[in-house]
Amino acid sequence: MARYGVDIGGTKIETAIFDDHFNLLDCWRVNTPTDDYARFLETLKEQITKADQITGETCNVGIGMPGLINHKGKVLSANIPCATNQDIVHDLHAILDRHINLKNDTRCFALSEATLGAGKEYSRVFGAIIGTGAAGGLCVNGQLEETNLGIAGEYGHIPLSAQLQQKYNLPIYTCGCGLQGCVESYIAGPGISRLYQHFTGEQQSAIHWHQQLTLNDTTAQQVLACYLDILGETFAALVKFQEPDIIVLGGGLSLVDNIIVQLPNAIQQHLFPGFTSPKVVAAQFGDSSGVRGAAILGSLPHEL
Repeated sequence: MARYGVDIGGTKIETAIFDDHFNLLDCWRVNTPTDDYARFLETLKEQITKADQITGETCNVGIGMPGLINHKGKVLSANIPCATNQDIVHDLHAILDRHINLKNDTRCFALSEATLGAGKEYSRVFGAIIGTGAAGGLCVNGQLEETNLGIAGEYGHIPLSAQLQQKYNLPIYTCGCGLQGCVESYIAGPGISRLYQHFTGEQQSAIHWHQQLTLNDTTAQQVLACYLDILGETFAALVKFQEPDIIVLGGGLSLVDNIIVQLPNAIQQHLFPGFTSPKVVAAQFGDSSGVRGAAILGSLPHEL
């Protein structure tokens, strides 16, 4: 029996077919309709129908997408506004007549890495995406943490501490979620640009910062020190709340070696004396981890 995974992003929908051991058989991408819900559903139907034609089977589907899904199945997604306040699972089930599981895309990433990837040998695995946003999920013994509100893992919306705000004289930003001072505004990709501008007065991309970092530029190193201080404090809070055995990083900023190497020490600086940071590693499956996690989700007998 094949396994279908769908990873919905703000610009692209990736559909992947796996075998029953979750080895990739086929995948493709199409543009994401973001403003027309009927077209959004139709596009998803077209991709699943295409998968059926390729496999000759009618398989259950796991879907990951940006945003929050509450206990009533309603979606809140800034990246795909047409999906907000919609019950996607109910609507897709009506047109596809099969089992559908839907979760936040970062939770799918965590599930993938905890069951098949870099965290598979550990009991408590926190998978954290650091890219255009910052979120993740906790898996315990290979199972995604189940919560009523559906917001567990949104570490990017922990507020920046007054201590670090004053230490670096940082401005307080309004987050895209509507709250003030969320750490996502400083640690996600756009946050790097904000920090760079704060220290230099120049508007530059995170890519430019990374290029300067590889050249051992003093200002880029200063930005990195501030960044790691904020990320270290944020993950130290996660460790205090959830005690993961390992933290698996994904997203664009996980490709910056300095972050992977130096983050455990940065976390350590914000933990209690005598307690050590969990291991921090890069995702085993990289960009494909989310869609693989969605396929794993779809193979489960009921929605987590």
